[in-house]
Amino acid sequence: MKKGLKLIVALFFVVTALGYLQFQVPVNSTSSKSAAELLGNPEYMAISYGGYRAKTRDIQPTLTEIKEDILLLHAMGFRFLRTYNVHLPFAENMLRAISELKAEHKGFEMYVMLGVWINCQGAWTPSPNHEVEDLEVNTREINEAVRLAQNYADIVKVVAVGNEAMVHWAQTYFVRPAVILKWVNYLQDLKVNGELDPDLWITSSDNFAAWGGGDAIYHQPDLERLIKAVDYISMHTYPFHETHYQSHYWQQDPEEVAELGEIEQVKEAMQRAADYAKSEYYKVKNYMESLGVQKPIHIGETGWATTSDGFYGPEGSNAADQYKQAKYFKATLDWTAEVGISCFFFEAFDEKWKDQGNPIGSENHFGLFTVDGKGKYALWDYIDQGVFDGLGRAESPVEKTFQGNLNHLLEKVKSPPMAE
Repeated sequence: MKKGLKLIVALFFVVTALGYLQFQVPVNSTSSKSAAELLGNPEYMAISYGGYRAKTRDIQPTLTEIKEDILLLHAMGFRFLRTYNVHLPFAENMLRAISELKAEHKGFEMYVMLGVWINCQGAWTPSPNHEVEDLEVNTREINEAVRLAQNYADIVKVVAVGNEAMVHWAQTYFVRPAVILKWVNYLQDLKVNGELDPDLWITSSDNFAAWGGGDAIYHQPDLERLIKAVDYISMHTYPFHETHYQSHYWQQDPEEVAELGEIEQVKEAMQRAADYAKSEYYKVKNYMESLGVQKPIHIGETGWATTSDGFYGPEGSNAADQYKQAKYFKATLDWTAEVGISCFFFEAFDEKWKDQGNPIGSENHFGLFTVDGKGKYALWDYIDQGVFDGLGRAESPVEKTFQGNLNHLLEKVKSPPMAE
């Protein structure tokens, strides 16, 4: 596309987006809400957001690109975004983008769960030492998170110390609960001393097993102390991955499904997936309550990939496709709204940096949007309703994947394997 034409198209999207905001955002300005008011509130839908569009995070999203993304998510009703680290420019640029949108448009609301990445010593090397933290790197992350939480106190409502930083299968970087506990207590002390907003909630975001809902190997005194120290538990549950690692729940009994067509088999499988996520939530809840603790538990991550050439593709569990993602998205949001908890669905957009060497690896394809801004099947109803009119990504309006042809989409859908 020639430069002049690109500029005209870009200006069209900016002007149209501004017009959208003028008519869609409430005219009355809204005061900033606390985490206690946001978490569990169905009017403040939550989602994980990484704005990376390239195969490497060395290419950072621009402020304009981040605003494009935020406008799309805002149009869907999302008001709470989750990030994962602060050592790259993206986190602050996202906060700046939200701040500018708030200043420009009365009533615009978007809040952030700010992630702090925590590593063990020697993380991402052949010899990680899980008994010792990388003090220099972790201190730098924490200090930067404190600075951002102070500077953007009207936006940052949660700080999460570590992402899957305690679960043992994170073999390249996990730490012991004592490390997370130390930093959680540090941030809680800053709140007491008035250096952080007293309404800021502190947590860690980790797999259900690391929160005591799985193997008893995690049931340690430091974990008990951590559960008592956080303001709430942010737990991850991934029935998608368990279609391979715990395939008994996913595989079908040939006799039970003999009378069902393939799509009906898929619908039943996705209900089992939703029930699996619920069961992991209640395992964590039961463990927490066994310690005499009563506090909120919210879903910090759950999601469903749409493409895979590995464990979850045609040669594996058949889990990855857009139809299954849409079913899981709806079932999960329905359940969490019903029981009054938040769910940071993973994730907003596909990110191809996550498995750079394999374009069709599942980690690249958890988004509700493709990298070029097409809406996957979970978003087709939103597109039909005109929710994204005047908005777009990468100078393109939001269009349906598969050119909106449901039959072509369903041709890619396979039912789970039969149990042997």
